[in-house]
Amino acid sequence: MAIEQKARLMTAEELSRFTGDLARRYELVDGELIEMSPPGGEHGEITFEIGGVIRDFVRPRHLGKLYAAETGFLIQQSPDKVRAPDVAFVSRARLPEGTSPPGYVPLAPDFVVEVVSPSDSAQDVQARVDDWLKAGTQVVWTVYPGIRTVLVFRGLEQIERKSVDDDLDAEPVLPGFRCKARDLFPEG
Repeated sequence: MAIEQKARLMTAEELSRFTGDLARRYELVDGELIEMSPPGGEHGEITFEIGGVIRDFVRPRHLGKLYAAETGFLIQQSPDKVRAPDVAFVSRARLPEGTSPPGYVPLAPDFVVEVVSPSDSAQDVQARVDDWLKAGTQVVWTVYPGIRTVLVFRGLEQIERKSVDDDLDAEPVLPGFRCKARDLFPEG
């Protein structure tokens, strides 16, 4: 008779103290540690451009906080799920006292941007989008640098494909925000 052993699941608190390979990024998906390679130069440059475009709209209006790729969001407990999007926005009204917590942010961002790397599988990208939307994120952009395209998700059933000449928005999260998809990609 075979005895089945259950793998011990990690908690968000344990992940926050984890001292694995510092050259890697980690996320926690249903209690399992997921190792991620650091992104390449193109990915970092595009993520920086996107953050700047959104920041230029959010900051003067005092709408909330923007977070960079290393920021963990605790979006599920028991088993714990900590995801780290490339860019995230949380409205000021949803942050207690308008400040960021010292540890993982214990909520789903209102708006998330995921920049797709060549090593990302379609299945992994869709799993991330699904996780964000199920956790309560209202708008998710997946940015595909190789084909200069953005998919905009406003729920699992409402998906828009945008090319470089199309306008992008983050309605209903950032009313009035508009940019061209081309603004997300660095000049050649």
